[in-house]
Amino acid sequence: MGTPVLWLLPFVALLLSIAILPLVVPGRWSRPGFQAIVAGLAALPVVVGRPENLGRVAHDYVAFVMLLGSLYVVASGIRVTGDIPAHPATNTGLLLLGGLLASIIGTIGASVFLIQIVLEVNSERKNVSHTVLFFILVVSNVGGCLTPLGNPPLFLGYLAGVPLFWTLRLVEEWALAIGLLLGVYYLIERREHARESPVALLADETTRRPIRVTGRWNFLLLAGVVAATALLDSPFREAVYLACAAASFPLTPRGQREKVGFSWHPILEVAILFAGIFVAMEPALVVLRERAPTLGLTRPWHFFWAAGSLSALLDNAPTYAAFFAVARGLGRPEVAGVPAKILEAISVGAVFFGGLTYIGNAPNFLVRSIAVSRGVAMPSFFGYAARAAAVLLPLFLLLTLIFFRG
Repeated sequence: MGTPVLWLLPFVALLLSIAILPLVVPGRWSRPGFQAIVAGLAALPVVVGRPENLGRVAHDYVAFVMLLGSLYVVASGIRVTGDIPAHPATNTGLLLLGGLLASIIGTIGASVFLIQIVLEVNSERKNVSHTVLFFILVVSNVGGCLTPLGNPPLFLGYLAGVPLFWTLRLVEEWALAIGLLLGVYYLIERREHARESPVALLADETTRRPIRVTGRWNFLLLAGVVAATALLDSPFREAVYLACAAASFPLTPRGQREKVGFSWHPILEVAILFAGIFVAMEPALVVLRERAPTLGLTRPWHFFWAAGSLSALLDNAPTYAAFFAVARGLGRPEVAGVPAKILEAISVGAVFFGGLTYIGNAPNFLVRSIAVSRGVAMPSFFGYAARAAAVLLPLFLLLTLIFFRG
């Protein structure tokens, strides 16, 4: 007799809470204590009724949160100042740089680091929200598909046995998506640049300050996090994460984190919610593995759209884990127990679709909050989703036809 399907309920309830409560009770949801109550209520049935696997769950959770936390802390110790003319080619180049960095220092690291210079360069312009939107698509999501460091779901795959450099085989999907997104952005940016007032354009052209980077020791610490992920096993890997994060504080100039708007809230929110997610999803993953043959998901495009759609509406890391478990139930254990082409579809779907909403991936809301704090008028939740869908859905259809129609 298999695991009762009722064990899916705590996991589903938590994911729905993450999607709905920020819209229904935004004031309460922003409080860590309220988030801890929600996560704790979802985890409680599993802690009481199925405690046998909690040791392994705790191990994976600590590794996951320490990687994200160390990248966040270290990247926030780097401050970029300066101003150059915000021409369309300049902004497109900055987004390309972010798309390259995202797989090296993670989407969180690249987002925290580069959004500063993007907003600084565009500080004299009025039409900036489209640049932030494409920044989220390129830097905070699509750019991070080439390594487990790049995006949280891929790190979960690494913890589950996917080889460290396996995701480099996604370079064709990455290159096509990055190229098309930047091409669309450049056309839109040319139009928006032409719509700027003469006063704004004059200020942008005449206000020039050399680009300066402070807190440069943090680049070495970022390299330490990357090296630890590639070369070390637990617990030495996590020890290096902790050491790099701790060393970032004395090596960062005093007061610099406040100037870049550093706050513990984003990473605390991730830590709290994912504590509940990791616990609640354990029996749910067992149910999915046992019932995989009956779900009708057998082809790569099934997994691409199923994993992707839920990643956009919920959160891409647990969604990846759920469909990873489903794929393991199909047989053909080519990569960590999963058919290789289906694992590609799950990986690309979870990473790329995360850009469809503000809640699809952790850096999305972080970038939005930083932009709003700098006076950029960002679209609402549904306004952003509509704009992102107009750009991304044609891209996803093209990816399906080229890579996942089998």
